[in-house]
Amino acid sequence: MRTLHKQTFLLASILLVSGCATTATPPSASAPVPPTTIEAVGQLTKAIPFPRGYLDPAALPNSLTLLPPPPAPGTAAKAADEEAYRAALAAPADRQALAASDADLGWPHMVQSFEPIAGLSLSDGTHPHLTMLLRRAAADAAFSTSRAKGHYQRVRPFVEHDGNTCRPQDEPMLRKDGSYPSGHTAIGWMLALVLTDVMPDKQDALLKRGYEFGESRVICRAHWLSDTLAGRVVASATYARLQSDPVFRAQRELARQELVAPR
Repeated sequence: MRTLHKQTFLLASILLVSGCATTATPPSASAPVPPTTIEAVGQLTKAIPFPRGYLDPAALPNSLTLLPPPPAPGTAAKAADEEAYRAALAAPADRQALAASDADLGWPHMVQSFEPIAGLSLSDGTHPHLTMLLRRAAADAAFSTSRAKGHYQRVRPFVEHDGNTCRPQDEPMLRKDGSYPSGHTAIGWMLALVLTDVMPDKQDALLKRGYEFGESRVICRAHWLSDTLAGRVVASATYARLQSDPVFRAQRELARQELVAPR
């Protein structure tokens, strides 16, 4: 049952992405060039210094409609969550350290673990359209989890087990924030999907890093396994929706051009 539950989520994620993998039309010469600064895009809030996403909140996939409820006590899926929690407690020190690093969503830290795979900086200003593509898409992924999070208000594993996480400074906030689905996982998976789109030759390594980014939330005891599976599904749905956004498509094409331009 555990394998079936996991495969069902992952299959849905794969289908959502593969169904929208079309070639974008390059922006026309008369089309406005997407901005590359937060000042031009607008900031999410004063407390969250991220650029606004591409999608209007009403256009985001409804995670409450898309996802099933979180696993109930006594089910095989909840037993799988508990098994993953116990395994996380025994994770080696180096994996715990990576999980603690992945928990930091500050910019540019959140993309730095992808840079060795990409073979370039994703934040030093040399690829401004790629940088903005990643930042705005990540914001869309994060916000796409909010309806289900707010509705279910699932208790996080470290709280249910009266334990701790790999990043204690985040725990007061996490205690007040719903666990299902995982926003961190949605962000990490979105970063991997966007980078795979513009760097298809590196897709396996990029997707592996994106998967590990979400897996880190389980290692950190900040999320249940099922939270992360749901986070990838929501991110994939959001990525699918972005394919029809003209500004996203235009900025993606400009990001591709940055990667082939002489350095």
